[in-house]
Amino acid sequence: MDAGLLALEVRFLLSSFPIRALIAALAAFASLAACARAAERITLRNGFEIRCDHHTPAEDRVRIYLSAGEDNYIEFQPEQIAAVETVPDLPPVPKSAELPSSAPGSNPVLKSGADAKLSPADLHEMLTNAGHEHNLDVDLLASLVKAESGGNARAVSRAGARGLMQLMPGTAKTLGVEDSFKPDQNVRGGSAYLDGLLTRYHDNMALALAAYNAGPEAVDRYHGIPPYHETQAYVARVIHEFNRRVLAREAQARQARASAAPQDTQAR
Repeated sequence: MDAGLLALEVRFLLSSFPIRALIAALAAFASLAACARAAERITLRNGFEIRCDHHTPAEDRVRIYLSAGEDNYIEFQPEQIAAVETVPDLPPVPKSAELPSSAPGSNPVLKSGADAKLSPADLHEMLTNAGHEHNLDVDLLASLVKAESGGNARAVSRAGARGLMQLMPGTAKTLGVEDSFKPDQNVRGGSAYLDGLLTRYHDNMALALAAYNAGPEAVDRYHGIPPYHETQAYVARVIHEFNRRVLAREAQARQARASAAPQDTQAR
């Protein structure tokens, strides 16, 4: 691929995740490419569009390939798809199509402070509690925190977003967050915001993440992930980290089952 636009590897892994995470375990496929090659435009019944390379039936689902390879796809139920059209290659995104400086996800500047870095255990407990409250996978929340602030509770972006999940002051106020630098308040607010975005975009994780970064207005305006380099890279980064964590979790579970099996045999 040429260098410029973002291509995403998206693979849906149906397993015993919470409802939100049941949508997908997704990974990044490539960085930037000068033009995103897509042979088809898939229109979903919820009104959103996906540009892809091709699609094929896969048992009782339709598999939509985002690139020419066979391991870069999303799966949908046939009834979720309203139309399939053949389209020309996408034009290169102009350099002027950049993330607005007011967007919450604009490169955080990390401020020092004794309480800036939480212990992994404390942060995990906060994310677990928020995940249970909003039925969100804790690994998804952890991936978002890593991308937003790197776990720094005092992080401030050039646009003014604050804290672990980089809440803009207006958003924080709407969510009832009095102090975005307090980790527990920030995580509760950010998780509630992500929960609302997932509901708004019918559990489409990529669109919800794009809206978290660039704002829902941009996602609605472009009927999909906005053509901002930073937003596209952000979505890929969070998805990649989420997929990495999910795969590690599954590998750990398999190892635990394998270790328990000989003990069960001996007990009999």
